Amino acid sequence: MLNIADTLYDWCREARPFALATVVDVSGSAPLPPGTALAVDTDGHMVGSISGGCVEGAVYELCVQVLRDGGKPTRARFGYSDDAFAVGLTCGGEIDVLVQRVEPAAEPHLIDALDAVVGGRPVAVAQVVDGPDDLLGRTLHVPEGTGAHRGTVGDTNADQVVAAQARAQLRAGRTRRVEVGGDAGTCPERLSVLVHTHASRPRLLIFGAVDFADALSRAGQFLGYRVTVCDARPVFATRARFPHADEVVADWPHRYLERTEVDGRTAICALTHDAKFDVPLLGLALSLPVGYVGAMGSRRTHEHRQQFLREAGVPEDRLARLRSPIGLDLGAHTPEETAISITAEIVAHIHQGTGLPLSQRTGPIHQPVRTTTGLPEEEPQTWTPYGAPHLED
Repeated sequence: MLNIADTLYDWCREARPFALATVVDVSGSAPLPPGTALAVDTDGHMVGSISGGCVEGAVYELCVQVLRDGGKPTRARFGYSDDAFAVGLTCGGEIDVLVQRVEPAAEPHLIDALDAVVGGRPVAVAQVVDGPDDLLGRTLHVPEGTGAHRGTVGDTNADQVVAAQARAQLRAGRTRRVEVGGDAGTCPERLSVLVHTHASRPRLLIFGAVDFADALSRAGQFLGYRVTVCDARPVFATRARFPHADEVVADWPHRYLERTEVDGRTAICALTHDAKFDVPLLGLALSLPVGYVGAMGSRRTHEHRQQFLREAGVPEDRLARLRSPIGLDLGAHTPEETAISITAEIVAHIHQGTGLPLSQRTGPIHQPVRTTTGLPEEEPQTWTPYGAPHLED
């Protein structure tokens, strides 16, 4: 539901009832992940999409029916159909959709949750998507860092268990379905809960205030990253040269990296292709639990850089994490093309993609979505991307 938070926030502030259709389960090749939602208000206005257009008409009718009848939440499953006139997904997968009526006046905690999303603050919303009929669709608002929660998914014990799960998913930046309860202790009622998370933006750290960095900062901003450009030369590291970056820092790259916060969703791109900057920076970056580390330069530069890093004591298992020459082989030449090459590799790495044309592959086009914020839940498989020949040093 957080994909349409702006509109839902307005409807909740106006105490306007609406029907909410949420993708709660996905199998096979489906266009959108669990947590994606569509909503219809009492005037028939619709916002959002759950399939890219394939089944929106049928889901809209379900929403209108739930609003009109004011009854229980309903479930529907949509899959592939060979009949051109049948309702179904053209991509070959299946989605499970929960449709429920939301009365904002009865759920004031939703306003607070949506307000956090609109304001860019991290928050989780836990939604019961399977369980007893009287609990189906109930929500729990879990803000970051407070230890508190609002709303209810049943009773005090269930709320505590679900809130703990929601905090764990929020820390990891994942929207996912979790199973809780079913025991005789803290939470006897078995529930399946979809935890929607709005985490802080992942970081893209660009080291080297070169022309490529400006294009890459624009591409990173477009993908939703919080972009930092850092260079040791103050005359190059200026806001005027990098208007699309969230921050521009004049400092030695490794010194800045030592003091800044990173996590498993952080992508680090070294564009300096200068050993005096690269070696201390990459030696540190490869020791950190970040999601991606790439370095620009020719293959000759890469070989020299690897030798310098070995001499600096960087072990082989860490060197294997380095994506260099950086980017996928798109034949890129301009800074803008190079930025697409680099971000394409980052996206492929996040989702364990091959980087090959889809026309050369078989099987589902849309792989199961592992996270919504940037990192796989397990260690990525090892694959070797093609390096892009950006600079010949």
